This record gives sequence, structure tokens and C-alpha cells, in this order.
Amino acid sequence: MLDLKNVTKYYPVRRGERVVLDDVSLKVQPGEKLGILGRNGAGKSTLIRLLSGVELPDSGSIIRGMSVSWPLAFSGTFQEQLTGLDNMRFVCRIYNKTSEDKIPYVQEFSELGQYFKEPVLNYSSGMRARLAFALSMIVEFDCYLIDEVMSVGDRRFTEKCKRELFEKRRDRSMIIVSHEEDYVRAHCDHLAVLVNGRLHRFQSLDEGYAFYQEHMKL
Repeated sequence: MLDLKNVTKYYPVRRGERVVLDDVSLKVQPGEKLGILGRNGAGKSTLIRLLSGVELPDSGSIIRGMSVSWPLAFSGTFQEQLTGLDNMRFVCRIYNKTSEDKIPYVQEFSELGQYFKEPVLNYSSGMRARLAFALSMIVEFDCYLIDEVMSVGDRRFTEKCKRELFEKRRDRSMIIVSHEEDYVRAHCDHLAVLVNGRLHRFQSLDEGYAFYQEHMKL
């Protein structure tokens, strides 16, 4: 289980501090699919970063009773001077995985061609996202974090990503941040809404969306 207990996160601003998450608690069970909604700037991406361990809370605790991915298609930790291949080997080393047997999969799935052996600093944003997603698939996680609808290439490539994640790994937990109602309804069992730093959770998708739409009018 993934368990957040009374988590608070704030950032310094000119006149003190801005509280982004205020005493947030959340439990995600194995295999559960949770959608998170909120206005722009509500703290959804901050919550995802905390869940992944990219950032730490200012107070409260996060207990990871299952393995949690980095945000899918997140390429912020690439070493730009290294090639895509070397970055893949580095990820495998961190997660104690063999690397040579992963090369054909990453090379084929990312569709980088000769750029797979070129420094990442020469990659476009789309190429970085495709490599990051492919690397996310070579390490099997219990819970996958998805920040906004996956957009890592053209429509064909995006559909390939969805099959890899939502079909082949349908038994895993997922936490999905998205504004698209159809996307959340297609992949989530439950819904939570971030409003003014507080997380409101709903068992019913309809109830959650009604609450979200009401607060979008304010």
C-alpha cells in the first residue's frame, strides 16, 4: 500500500510561504486506479513528485509499501552528456537490473534509431519523452505515476504506450493526473480533487466530477 499521512508542502515566495499541499492524507491499495483533478497550480504535479520521491514533504510522512515509478515520460534526471544507451544502463544499475538484455526493447520501443547512441543533449523534447517512457517500462513497478495525459509522440506512438501500460500492466496501481474526463473514466476506479491544498476523495467518479465542476465555477 502507498500511504501519505498528514503531508504538507510549501514553497517560499516574496511574502513568506505558499502552502501547496495542506495536511494531505491518502491511501492507495495494490491494483487501485486513482484519478486526481484540480485547477492549474492546485498542486497536482507537486503531489506526484512527492509520491515518486523526487521531492520531500515539509511535514508528514510517505510510506511506500510497494514500489512506485517516477512520473512517466519524466526526463528531468537524464545526464545530458551521456547517450540514451548509457542513461539506460545507469537506470538499470540504480534499480539493480541487468542492462544488456534490455537494449533491444528500449531501442525498438523508443524508435530513436541512431540517436539511441547519441548524447541526450541532442534530443528533442519528444525524443526525451519516448526514451523516458521506454525506460519506465524496463523496471516493473507496483504503482505507476502519470502526470497529465501521455503525449510522447504521434497518435500511433501514444497508442502503443497506452497498450504497454494499461493492457499489459492492468493489474498495477496507477495514479493519474489529468483534466480529460474521458481519459480518467476509462482508466480510473476512484477520484480525488485538490482544492486549496486539501485533497477530497470520492468513491464515485460521478460524485467526484460533480464536486470538481462546482469548484471550477468559483
